[in-house]
Amino acid sequence: MEGHSHKHSQHQGHDEHAGHDNPKHGHTGHDHHRMMIADFKKRFWISLIITVPILILSPMIQGFFGFEWVFPGSTYIIFILASIMFFYGGWPFLKGMAGELKNAAPGMMTLIAVAISVAYFYSVAVVFGLSGKMFFWELATLIVIMLLGHWIEMKSVLGASRALELLVSMMPAEAHRIQDDQIVDVRLEELQKEDIILIKPGEKVPADGIIIDGESYLNESMLTGESKPVKKSNEDKIIGGSINGNGSLKVKVEHTGKDSYLNKVITLVQEAQKTKSKTQHLADRAAKVLTYVALTAGFGTLAIWIALGFEFSFALERMVTVMVISCPHALGLAIPLVVAISTAISAQNGLLIRNRTAFENSRKISTIVFDKTGTLTQGDFGVIRYESVTENHTSEEVIRLASALEQSSEHPIAVGVVKKVNELKIKIPQVDNFKAITGKGVEANVEGEDVKVVSPGFLKEKSITIPEEAYGNATETIVFVVINDQLAGYIALADKIRPESLDAIQQFKKNNIKVMMATGDNEVVAKTVSDGLGLDGYYAEVLPHQKVEIVKELQDKGEFVAMTGDGVNDAPALAQADVGIAVGSGTDVAAETADIILVNSNPHDILNLILFGKATYKKMIQNLTWATAYNAFAIPLAAGVLFSAGFVLSPAVGAVFMSLSTIIVAINAQLLKRQIRKNV
Repeated sequence: MEGHSHKHSQHQGHDEHAGHDNPKHGHTGHDHHRMMIADFKKRFWISLIITVPILILSPMIQGFFGFEWVFPGSTYIIFILASIMFFYGGWPFLKGMAGELKNAAPGMMTLIAVAISVAYFYSVAVVFGLSGKMFFWELATLIVIMLLGHWIEMKSVLGASRALELLVSMMPAEAHRIQDDQIVDVRLEELQKEDIILIKPGEKVPADGIIIDGESYLNESMLTGESKPVKKSNEDKIIGGSINGNGSLKVKVEHTGKDSYLNKVITLVQEAQKTKSKTQHLADRAAKVLTYVALTAGFGTLAIWIALGFEFSFALERMVTVMVISCPHALGLAIPLVVAISTAISAQNGLLIRNRTAFENSRKISTIVFDKTGTLTQGDFGVIRYESVTENHTSEEVIRLASALEQSSEHPIAVGVVKKVNELKIKIPQVDNFKAITGKGVEANVEGEDVKVVSPGFLKEKSITIPEEAYGNATETIVFVVINDQLAGYIALADKIRPESLDAIQQFKKNNIKVMMATGDNEVVAKTVSDGLGLDGYYAEVLPHQKVEIVKELQDKGEFVAMTGDGVNDAPALAQADVGIAVGSGTDVAAETADIILVNSNPHDILNLILFGKATYKKMIQNLTWATAYNAFAIPLAAGVLFSAGFVLSPAVGAVFMSLSTIIVAINAQLLKRQIRKNV
């Protein structure tokens, strides 16, 4: 990650104040950002109040509105007010210029600081005897407008960052710490490594740890992509942010704070917001070039108008206007704001972006290779049919009695049967004399009847005829229920295709994206899943190292390939793919090699990734186009090319247009939220 941890923009003096790229771990960065917003807001309102008397006392404004109000000392009053304005309202820009020059990267803050300094010191010279006009009113309006522009911009950035905090909300506020056999509720920050905590049924897990007493099913779907609750007991690790099921757990804390899994995810998102893509590098170069163009154009304008014989005050006004209007403010904001918003919203929707370039390149994906059926299917056995073959028991009684035997087993088939019974809200009866039939099933007494749940092999051994209708297709696993030595019914299970997979595949095809599957499963299972979903092709009985060859083969055919994998065994294939996507990556999230990590295993998330990438890239290009075209149009006007036609652009109007450009870029970036949410 370190290799990607660069700034968005070369305007570091600007960043220091606007807080664009200062995300720190936890809430510290957000708190600092909020303080900066409050500071700019306060400076804006105070400066606005001071601007009113400056405008009223300015000779140019009085002349414009056709009144005159001069009294002894009025010039010195406007000088004092303008000085407060310059040093208080203009302080962030002066400080920002110092930061930029220190880093040898003059940028927007330098331009603003030069413009207000030239206007202020020239006007001071006029107050104390130099022949010319005072620019105090333009200085005041420029500072007010610039403060307003920064305030709005910073609020937009904070709005994007706030979405990141929703990840933090997955953690509870308190934990039940066990001290000397007493349970004490403590704040999360007070938890220490090795503390023993109690997690009650239904509660969120407050920290990563190891179970020392109790067992329960934990819902980790929001963290690991595991669709079903995972059974956890002694010595098992649990993740902070997951949700406890029906059991109470005593847990020894392993990781808290920045070492926890969830904080690693948050840090990953913050790092992604700081990484640069090719588009961002382009914006940085454009902004830097524009800074030098603006400075050159500003001083060039001054020299040309003086050479043409115009008054120094007029030439100076043109120079000030050029410098104000050509500040690459909008350009500096065009990309970082889109990055902040897209990364945060993606995280909310289960996409953790580590490689910005790969994220933007996702718009080019022409073929997706799913490495295993766990993404397109549920990843666990589910009951798809259950039938009775006798008049003595209904199909519901068959599965109810079977679930009594299966409730204590962790076998995938048993878990599937119990899950189905719970979905049907059928009460599971108690069992007596439970025993396993080696290699063939289980047996017990339930409600006075002898019940067996067995394999087809057991029926053959006992010469019990298997009804033809029991078998569906080759991907199903069938278990039979025998009651009092008579076949009562059967239950068919399969690793079911996700309900959303078919729709996702259709959407991929609408977007002209081919969908392939590379799986270790046998040919029959692979073909059934492929045919059921309408895939463009599949590779069966594939070993992890063979997936690299599949990706290369597709790339050689000119395809832009996305590969989904678990991020560990599939690392070579993920690295070879144009876009590597880790699915269901679990607690190893910080060590993954993929470009993008899916928190959940839903194929719709990959579709969202592509749509997000397209929408983000489009917004970046829109903002870049607007910011550069605006400056190309505005600088000549500011320099006075239409002077002969009677049009002169004042510095204050220039500041209005410049701030308006920034606000348009900020609003356009915010529209990305609406566009992305439409696609979810």
